[in-house]
Amino acid sequence: MSKYIEMIRVRFLMMLAYRTNYYSGILIYSINIGAYYFLWTAIYGGQEEIEGLSVLQMTTYVAVAWMARAFYFNNIDREIATEIKEGKVAIEMIRPYNYLGMKTMQGLGEGLFRLLFFSVPGMIIVALLFQISFSANPKTWVFFFVSLVFSFIVNTQINLLTGIMTFFLFNNSGLIRAKRVIIDLFSGLLLPISFYPLWAQSVMNYLPFQAISYIPSMIFTEGFVGEEIYTAVLLQAFWAIILLIPIQFLWNLAKKQLIVQGG
Repeated sequence: MSKYIEMIRVRFLMMLAYRTNYYSGILIYSINIGAYYFLWTAIYGGQEEIEGLSVLQMTTYVAVAWMARAFYFNNIDREIATEIKEGKVAIEMIRPYNYLGMKTMQGLGEGLFRLLFFSVPGMIIVALLFQISFSANPKTWVFFFVSLVFSFIVNTQINLLTGIMTFFLFNNSGLIRAKRVIIDLFSGLLLPISFYPLWAQSVMNYLPFQAISYIPSMIFTEGFVGEEIYTAVLLQAFWAIILLIPIQFLWNLAKKQLIVQGG
C-alpha cells in the first residue's frame, strides 16, 4: 500500500510544481460560474423556484458543481492511451504494482491538489462575488464529502474504461472527447437532471453519470433531504461496485492481446 501512497504524493508534488496553471484556472472557472449565475438569475426571473430548486439553491448548485469537477476530473484515460501508443505500457505492466491501481492513485493525487489549491480558494472567491448558500448542517457536509469521494471513483472508473479501450482501438482520441462531452451533459454539470424531460430522466436513472456531479451538488444545496440523501449515496456506491466488472473484464482481455506500438 505504501507504494500507492507514494504515487499520490509524487503526483501531488508534480502538480504543485505547475500550480500557476491552476491559479489561472480559478479565474476561468469563476467566469464560467458568473456566466451561469446571471443566466439562471434571468431564467428564474420573479419565480421562487423551478423543479424544487430556489434561485439561491440553483446558483449554489452551479458553483459547487464546477468546483467539485476540479476534484474528480483527471486525464488518466489520455495518459493510458499515450502510454499504449508509445509502448511504455509494456514496462508499466511488469512493474510490481497494479497498473490500473497506479493510475487511480495518480488521479487521486491530482484531485487532492485541485481540491486544496483550486476548489477551496475558488469557492471562497466565488462566494465573495456571487450569492451562494452554505449549509450550517454538519450532516450535509459529511454526506457531501462522502458523495464527492464516490464521484471521483465513478468518474475515474469511466476514464479507466475509456483508456483501456485504446488496447482495442489503438487510437481512441475521438472516444475520449465524446466521453467528456457526455459526462458534462449527463452528469448534471451543465443542467440538473431534474430539469430534463421525464423520459430523459428515466434513461439517466440507468446510467452512472448522475453519480459524478448531480448527486454531490444536490446534497450540498440540500436539494436532497432525509432518505433521498441515503438513497443517492447508495446509488453512487452501487455504480462504484458495478463498474469494477467491465473494468476487470476488459483489462483481462486487453492483457491477452497487447500490441505495443512504438517503443
